[in-house]
Amino acid sequence: MLWTVFIVLIVLWLIGIVSSTTLGGFIHIFLIIAIVVVLIKIISGKNPLG
Repeated sequence: MLWTVFIVLIVLWLIGIVSSTTLGGFIHIFLIIAIVVVLIKIISGKNPLG
């Protein structure tokens, strides 16, 4: 599930970079939040894939 969200955010982030719309800023924020969640899971010792 987390990988699905991560892939979707990466794709939306790339679309935001290419299109340079105002939604690009929101996509960058969501991408940063997703990366932080993965890092917290890794640091806490849980499997980030599941």
